[in-house]
Amino acid sequence: MLRELHISNLAVIADARIELSEGLNCFTGATGAGKSLVIGAIELLLGMRSAAEMLRPGVEEGRVSGVFSPLNEQTMRNLERITDVALSNEEELLLTRRLHASGRSSISLNGQPITLGMLKQVAEHLIDVHGQHDHQFLLKPSNQLDVLDQFGDLFHLRNRYHDVFTRLTAARRQLRELSASRALRQQQLELFQFQAGELDAAELDVGEYEELQARSSVLRNLEKLKKEAGAVHAALYEMDGSILERLKMMGAVLAELAMLDGAVKPIGDGVRDGTVQLEEAAFDLSRYLDKLDLDPGESAEVEDRLNTLNRILNKYGGSVRQALAHRHEIGQKITELERSGDEQSSLQQTIEPLADELNRIGGELSQKRQSTAKKLSPLVERQLADLGMEKASFTVTFSPMDNSGGDGIEPGPSGLDQVEFMARTNPGQLSQPLRKIASGGELSRLMLALKGILAAGDRISVLVFDEIDANVGGRLGSIIGEKLRNLARHHQVLCITHLPQIAGYADRHLTVRKTVSRNVTQTRVQVMDGEDRIEELAEMIGGQKITPTTRAQARELLAAGQITRPSKRTRVKKG
Repeated sequence: MLRELHISNLAVIADARIELSEGLNCFTGATGAGKSLVIGAIELLLGMRSAAEMLRPGVEEGRVSGVFSPLNEQTMRNLERITDVALSNEEELLLTRRLHASGRSSISLNGQPITLGMLKQVAEHLIDVHGQHDHQFLLKPSNQLDVLDQFGDLFHLRNRYHDVFTRLTAARRQLRELSASRALRQQQLELFQFQAGELDAAELDVGEYEELQARSSVLRNLEKLKKEAGAVHAALYEMDGSILERLKMMGAVLAELAMLDGAVKPIGDGVRDGTVQLEEAAFDLSRYLDKLDLDPGESAEVEDRLNTLNRILNKYGGSVRQALAHRHEIGQKITELERSGDEQSSLQQTIEPLADELNRIGGELSQKRQSTAKKLSPLVERQLADLGMEKASFTVTFSPMDNSGGDGIEPGPSGLDQVEFMARTNPGQLSQPLRKIASGGELSRLMLALKGILAAGDRISVLVFDEIDANVGGRLGSIIGEKLRNLARHHQVLCITHLPQIAGYADRHLTVRKTVSRNVTQTRVQVMDGEDRIEELAEMIGGQKITPTTRAQARELLAAGQITRPSKRTRVKKG
């Protein structure tokens, strides 16, 4: 529950600390005193209202804080998932929103900053606010469907349906994408297969290309190689007076001189060693020349192979390694494209049983919804009769879900049905959708009737009703008060009211009063107990002039509220 509400520098409220109790909390006060500002502060705290223009004039910062009693484990885990703030279901929850004169606002949960988007999701688990102009909840068919499913305890079946719907939708979308791109995929597959065949036919090898380039260079320059290498060989070894012949002669001379002078011996040895190396070079060159025989067939073969490789390399990467990498890549793409065809066939086989399962679960859900609607309608009519709408009728209509965007009928994410809450508020009228006929006061009473029926299973622990008695006379005040009291057995209820008949049922009665001092307007909130509460109720009955009669009437109202007060509250720990 909302245990405390702190308001600082918000509009005409300079500083207020409002302690709330379990059960029914009623706010009363003169028109314009600021009662709706309390609700506005709650809406601001929950991200339901813009912070613009709500800051008290002349201040730099305003603040609204709510202290919530420990919540249940599931709600805490949901809030942790939304905000990424670690929480404990044994500690209170502090939600704070600060307003700054610059126009920006900041939000924190237990001292940790959160975003406005997070705040709005958190609010869905904490407080349900309904006002006399709150048309959105009841008038929206998707919310009406939620109300029906909640009353019939159908969310477990609806979740099963939604899971199958999600899988079926994903499979159909994937099949559409595969079908739409089928021609393109076939073109790509044919292109990749052609490229793979061309690369495979080339039989690329990393070392072959370099070897072929070297051999081609030899074959193209064969005549020059033979001529020049032959000339070198002749100069070294074959011709008269060759280098080796002259070196051998010089070596013999140096050997004779070494016998005369030992200092010449190293020189002679060097010449002899050089001569031996040159002889080996001459022999190697002779063998090289013997191999330089021109084979016209080999030259053509090498050039043809090089042309093939160069053409492949120019198309697929510039080098053998890059071309081989490209072959590996398109091999993977070929596998993926071929698998896509298999996936398309597999998807077609998957979709049919999923569609059958969806229709089966959807049909079961539809039957249970229609059965639930038959149970809900008389209960709502009975509640409306108690609330002064004795002649009102309430029905739920069903129509097939049109989710196709055209004339076709397609299942929706919540089932096969579209529902519409229909009401007839006066005899002689036709039943029409709530959005066409319901006034603010009628909507508030419809909301109260539905909440009273759904109270035990509602996941929201705090309900706020802003002037639920709008367009309602005092004659119905006691009935509304009693119904709010019954609702408060399962929820904490916050209610703004002008009727003393409703205020008499409150577990905690708070009054909102406005004072003007030195041209400064301030609003304060005060708990009414004992004689103060009697005086407040008497003023609500008779106006500013309080008489013994109005005091007696106030005591009677309070006593009536006490008599109907349940001896033991049924408390359901919710989020």
